[in-house]
Amino acid sequence: MGTILKDMRHVQWHELRHAQGSASQVPGLLSRIAWGDSESAEEALSDLGRWIGALAVFDATVATVPFLWELAAMETVKGRTGVLGLLGTILARGHAHHPEWTRDAHLAVLAGRPTAERLAADGDPAVRAAAGELLAALGGHACGTCPPR
Repeated sequence: MGTILKDMRHVQWHELRHAQGSASQVPGLLSRIAWGDSESAEEALSDLGRWIGALAVFDATVATVPFLWELAAMETVKGRTGVLGLLGTILARGHAHHPEWTRDAHLAVLAGRPTAERLAADGDPAVRAAAGELLAALGGHACGTCPPR
């Protein structure tokens, strides 16, 4: 691993869960998003989205969000717009049986607001647009599990 995603090794991924079971494969997907070609990164992002945010959020979602923000901020990462879209999806999802996962996942997405603000001025128009959409979602976020802001 290079300078990005270096802290992934500190997460006990095998102890976390996502929609398909153990989250032990999440670091590999994040690495493919970080360093893969466009096709590989897109496929990995699609898999990751299905596992950590499409239907519900999980404890693996909470652990993954800071790395998604890291990927979104790196100009060399393919598919940054998809990463920002996934962050928006996570903010819109919850978990009926684990409100603490919902709260923690949402708070992790909300914590990345400064990154989204920087990306709203990015040189890539698609990234700017995706960051703008995410900023609107961040600003309008209110759910029953998150503390009032």
